[in-house]
Amino acid sequence: MLKHTAVLSVLLCIASMTQAVVLRDDRQVEVTIPRSPQRIVSLLPSLTETVCALGQCQKLVGVDRYSNWPDSIAKLPRMGGGIDPNIERVVAAKPDLVLMASSARGAERFRALGLTVLALEPNSHADVQRVMAIVAQALHLPVQQSERVWREIDAAVQAAAQSVPAKARGQRVYFEVSPAPYGASESSFIGETLQRLGARNILPASLGPFPKINPEFVVRAQPDLIMVGDSNWATMSTRPGWQNLHAIQAQRVCHFKPAESDVLVRAGPRMAEAAGLMAKCLTDKADLPASDPAKGQP
Repeated sequence: MLKHTAVLSVLLCIASMTQAVVLRDDRQVEVTIPRSPQRIVSLLPSLTETVCALGQCQKLVGVDRYSNWPDSIAKLPRMGGGIDPNIERVVAAKPDLVLMASSARGAERFRALGLTVLALEPNSHADVQRVMAIVAQALHLPVQQSERVWREIDAAVQAAAQSVPAKARGQRVYFEVSPAPYGASESSFIGETLQRLGARNILPASLGPFPKINPEFVVRAQPDLIMVGDSNWATMSTRPGWQNLHAIQAQRVCHFKPAESDVLVRAGPRMAEAAGLMAKCLTDKADLPASDPAKGQP
């Protein structure tokens, strides 16, 4: 009986690899993938990481210039960026599937050249789960595989949340994603993680996921804690009025190395690792003096 069950499982797996799959991507375009892709080009780091998290890294034949995880993709040909993909290089790689952001350029050109394009762009926790399921279907993988990977990610985020002590919860956080400055609001996937960790975000959801911020807004808000990448941190205190931020004065700033920043700003399978970095920041800074709540309203 067990032998028959094993044979049936193999036959079902083979059938799933040979049957055409029809998916709707984030452009609301129906994409037909006739068979299991064996040559994949990924033009978005979070999609590259998703393919690898699903155990299919070996099928990648090219990635965008920003994809840098896992280490096994280091020697893959670079195909430009999301906004400026190198059409010629992508076509020369002869992919049977191109993964790219829905906001990226080139999708219609690729399709006109006969390539199969799936445009996906995760922007929230729910999106990470949804996109992982769609990519798994595109790769003709069993649905259970993406479900298992997602459960592991979600459980690890929950474990990070549980690691934050009560005294570290409720801190008012400003998370900067780029030096214009752009911040991560409550409605971003970063904001969702902060909320799960018990932190409060000074940027409301009404501003949009990653709004450009008037630097004076942050000064008025007086966050208890700032999270920022190393490159932004270098000039942050020189902004007008920012030397008066209590968080900077009290060294309640976590500035992350470039590799850590990559983890933090990508909505993908390393979201649990990002939660761990933020949880450690909240915990490590909890014993330092916080800003004056009476002065902390924008």
